[in-house]
Amino acid sequence: MPEALLQPDPAGIYCRAGSFHIDPWLAVHTAVLTHAHADHARLGSGVYYCAAPSEPLLRIRLGPGAVLKPIPYGEQFTLGDTRVSFHPAGHILGSAQVRVEAGPTGASEIWVASGDYKRDPDPTCAPFEVVPCDVFITEATFALPIYRWDPPQATASQMLDWWDQCAAQDKACVVFGYSLGKIQRVIAELLRAERARGREPRPMYLHGAAAALTEAYRSLGVELPPTQLMPDKTRRGIFGGSMTFAPPAAAGSLWMRRFGSDDKYQTAFASGWMTVRGVRRRGGYDRGFTLSDHADWPSLLQTIHQTRASRVLVTHGNIDSFVRYLRETGINAEPLRTAYGAEED
Repeated sequence: MPEALLQPDPAGIYCRAGSFHIDPWLAVHTAVLTHAHADHARLGSGVYYCAAPSEPLLRIRLGPGAVLKPIPYGEQFTLGDTRVSFHPAGHILGSAQVRVEAGPTGASEIWVASGDYKRDPDPTCAPFEVVPCDVFITEATFALPIYRWDPPQATASQMLDWWDQCAAQDKACVVFGYSLGKIQRVIAELLRAERARGREPRPMYLHGAAAALTEAYRSLGVELPPTQLMPDKTRRGIFGGSMTFAPPAAAGSLWMRRFGSDDKYQTAFASGWMTVRGVRRRGGYDRGFTLSDHADWPSLLQTIHQTRASRVLVTHGNIDSFVRYLRETGINAEPLRTAYGAEED
């Protein structure tokens, strides 16, 4: 039986024919990266291939010494005996699916490692591209029928209503979300929501962890509303009516003291996990907004069928239940264990 084109090894998903790893979790000679989140882009590898729009983000993540080789979406390049290309995944800016082809033209085998992906529209990144293949590697972060996303415009409108209500009470809004991808998407969605109501965008504050990444988005042509870096030292009570974005680690920390007593602000978390009310309650947030950068249940099924793959490998997330469901519907599915986490966890 011929060896699988892509298979897990101690360092990641390895392609022996091309002598490279996809999103390795250990240092390797050649890494091919799907996107710049920390659980997919790790320090120490010799050279990193990436989709061109992710280069500035990876430079922040990996540092100035990393050897990056950015490749435009859709442009094929050769690694060993394979032909590789990046295709938009719709997850965050620069996110990519990795298409790997080996064998003679007309009789080749094609695998697609999708990384993290979503199908909903997002003003901050290129939309997902369906890539037909023989074997499709899919994530399963939200692979349960309860996860079905509302249109992002509706969620942004709800967030804007909340902001207006807090502003009317001279309270600050503090929204927690991931510094790379989520915060930039939320503020872009709020910009569109404000314009839909015929209003000018209001300035927003950013935690320092999101500032450089947000400027990188701007440098790549993503339209975002005005933002200000949250100052290190402030007088309490000056943030009434404002909205601030911060990473989840800031919740409950000393950093929150700048907003004053608990009655001076409200908090929210933007994530696909907010579908489950118990998650919001356990986190202690005043509001939860369901806005995910991963595919929901219908989108996962839609994508698998559209690739026309004869074999599906399922990784990071609800792996076993999703594999079982796919098999029951006649799809040849298998689990693929990796060290990936879920940055929305």
